[in-house]
Amino acid sequence: MANTSTRTLRLLSLLQTHKYWPGNELAGRLGVSARTLRRDIDRLRDLGYPVEAQRGVEGGYQLAAGAALPPLMVDDDEAVALVVGLQVAMQGMVEGVAESSVRALAKVVQVMPPRLRRRVEAIRAMTVPAEWGGGRPGAGPDPDALTTIALACRDSERIRFSYTAADGRGSERYVEPHRLVSLGRRWYLVAFDLTRHDWRSFRIDRLTAPEGDGARFRPRELPTTDAAEFVRAGVDSIARPYRIEALVEAPAETVRERIGQWSSVEPVDTVRCRVTMTTDSLDWPTMALGSLEAEFRVLEPPELIAQIRAWGERFARAQATSGSLLRDA
Repeated sequence: MANTSTRTLRLLSLLQTHKYWPGNELAGRLGVSARTLRRDIDRLRDLGYPVEAQRGVEGGYQLAAGAALPPLMVDDDEAVALVVGLQVAMQGMVEGVAESSVRALAKVVQVMPPRLRRRVEAIRAMTVPAEWGGGRPGAGPDPDALTTIALACRDSERIRFSYTAADGRGSERYVEPHRLVSLGRRWYLVAFDLTRHDWRSFRIDRLTAPEGDGARFRPRELPTTDAAEFVRAGVDSIARPYRIEALVEAPAETVRERIGQWSSVEPVDTVRCRVTMTTDSLDWPTMALGSLEAEFRVLEPPELIAQIRAWGERFARAQATSGSLLRDA
């Protein structure tokens, strides 16, 4: 079930596009019980939306005719979360929703109060979505940091922040921000580092306390076609200890829908495909391959074969132990 904020937004959208909704039909569209629907209707009313109800077995709901709807009532973090979620969906991570996400994002921004609209418009305008077939999903961005950086990119304002590199070393950075890039589930800042006098990309989840100093700058020319290409080149150049290759007994299209965002999937024939990925941990490919619900054979590396064997033995012991506990109960 969707979280409350997302579901309330969906409910409002349905009420706006349909004159009258029978209660059971509306609850069915949202995938909730009649009781939960009544609570969501009350929440809309608390936010100022005039929802009329008709009681009885054939009862239902509709927005009051001719009523002027107030702006969408969400706080700063919720507004950023909506935009980030829709930006990710626009990359096609969920099959068939990219076009709908574009329309939804436009609608959401239009009904936000001016102050929030300025923040989320900056994120939308300054973000370059990118598709990439390696690695594994990462931590989500901090909403405050994301907004601060997006505004600095838009306003060409220099910023300072603390940064922790992959090896754990910390440093203070002073940069001219260029663009945000969303790559899989990770977000990056592409910027010109004024201390190192060169272009750099920074993972948003590794930087803290970004703050503009009010100094404006004239944007420099990026050394690649776009910011997404710059980030991909940097990530691909990082040496990773494991290259994973597996043969999966499932069509490439099916496998690509499940893990194609973080791996390369190439068809072998109509019913099999080859999956490759590079990673710094064997845990992610083990879980990814196991989630496919299909037979597969690991071609390399030997370490992954050993890990899957160890996991299998552990699961078998867990199954045997759990079975004995059930028999004794």
